[in-house]
Amino acid sequence: MRVLINASAHFVLTGDGTLWTPLPAMSSAVWTRYLDVFDEVRLLARAHQRATPPDGWRPATGEGITATPLPDYVGAWGLLGSFGRMSRAIRAAVPRAEAILFRLPCHIAVQASRHLPRTRPYAVELIGDPYDVFAPGTLKHPLRPFLRWWFPRQTRALCAGAAVAGYVTKHALQRRYPPGPNAFSLDVSDVDLPEAAFSGAPRPHPRGPRVNLVFVGTLTQLYKAPDVLIDAVGLCVGAGLDLGLVLVGDGKHRPDLEARAARLGLAERVSFRGQLTTAEQVRRELDAADLFVMPSLTEGLPKAMLEAMARGLPCIGSAVGGIPELLPAEDLVAPRDAAALAAKIREVIVTPDRMAQMSARNLREARAYSDHLLRARRISFLEQLREETSRWLKARNGASSLERS
Repeated sequence: MRVLINASAHFVLTGDGTLWTPLPAMSSAVWTRYLDVFDEVRLLARAHQRATPPDGWRPATGEGITATPLPDYVGAWGLLGSFGRMSRAIRAAVPRAEAILFRLPCHIAVQASRHLPRTRPYAVELIGDPYDVFAPGTLKHPLRPFLRWWFPRQTRALCAGAAVAGYVTKHALQRRYPPGPNAFSLDVSDVDLPEAAFSGAPRPHPRGPRVNLVFVGTLTQLYKAPDVLIDAVGLCVGAGLDLGLVLVGDGKHRPDLEARAARLGLAERVSFRGQLTTAEQVRRELDAADLFVMPSLTEGLPKAMLEAMARGLPCIGSAVGGIPELLPAEDLVAPRDAAALAAKIREVIVTPDRMAQMSARNLREARAYSDHLLRARRISFLEQLREETSRWLKARNGASSLERS
């Protein structure tokens, strides 16, 4: 059985039909998971054509995974300009699919849902909260208030109408976007934690006079709050703490963040590593750090934090989305508050015994998200979609036979 899945990122499409991505979370290794249950995955995604992929990009398609490309629009005005071409492409793709799975939040999913027959079953995977994504301060856009109203409304409707609903959180996203009363619902993270992702033992304490912090996340928008983190590091250094900060990730706000660090006198202390393309590269940065900090304004269940926990890193996070499902209250701070974050960083790093306890606890907690445990839950989720789809196809084909007779 074929399954059609939307992907919200921007891809490159080469002449041989291969999709390419710079993001590990959009690579073929992720989509291969769906082949545990389905025979073919078709990715409904924005792509622009190039003769060759950019350096460092990896395939998103491969054996059993094919591309259904859409116009590569950017933003609301880009969508308006390509709306007709996009609608025609979606209208052609949906009837050719058998199973339908919407990864949310995503505008492509909203558009595709409008081409489904009313009775057709579909699944949703909710991996983030659009209400928080469009909160004040997360991005600069004249339509931000409208999008903050519109996207959650559409996401809530899609979750309520799904036959099968998967959530990356245990409770947080389910409260805002509940499944329908008769839906099969399951919590299953989309993190990738093979055995190689785990450290062999907790960390006893920081290894040098300078305490090294690490952040992993996009710099395309500011909803991961790297600006707040840089300000907090500045406050800590001003109070006499010897800190370094590594930021892993890239995007349009990187020059502004580099300038921010320089203005605060932190240019020698803050390093920007850019987008790392392999899990091994990310793990090396995590292993070189003493403390992982994620002061996000919005989250589903942060994969980067789970990856840090699997390396035995103590972690500080903001009390948003699914982060409180991973960290205890004493390791959380309110979002958007650089002073509170600085105080929490100081509170943690001046107590080596606490950092050792955080390391052991995080490593233990991350084990619950091991691939061998999550795979069984993912398969259960996908098998339910396949069964719902099979019943619908059988009923539709039976009705068609009666009409012909």
